[in-house]
Amino acid sequence: MTTTALPTTPALSPLMGSVPGYAQTLPLYPSSASVARLSARTTLACWGLEAMADDVVSVVSELVTNAVQHARAACLLPDEPGTCRLTLERPDRHTVWLSVTDPSGRRVRRREAADDAETGRGLAIVNALASRWLVQPSRNGKTVWVELTCGR
Repeated sequence: MTTTALPTTPALSPLMGSVPGYAQTLPLYPSSASVARLSARTTLACWGLEAMADDVVSVVSELVTNAVQHARAACLLPDEPGTCRLTLERPDRHTVWLSVTDPSGRRVRRREAADDAETGRGLAIVNALASRWLVQPSRNGKTVWVELTCGR
């Protein structure tokens, strides 16, 4: 009889930088988007930024979902899903920086989604909620970085 181990939830680890932050490496599985949403809500609650939770969670969900949908094909081994890395930082009392790094060098581009389309609105949502955002390509993929601010 063989047993299959259930995947463990990746740990949310504190960052040792100059600002408070947490990071988490997630497999490129669809279920990672819900883990990322829970991690974002937990982090914001610890920081007392619950008022920002809906916006931050929406952006985190879109970026992790995009990584799962588009970066998995960039992984070298077909049996391995690859990973993305979620980072949340709080540079001040009213600002959250978040980023998602994935192994795909594929360009990020906004699309105009048809009214009845089920996909294609992710970056429009990011653009509407973010104070600013950018994509940083690298040799090993890319990082989508987003800044969100709460009313001062």
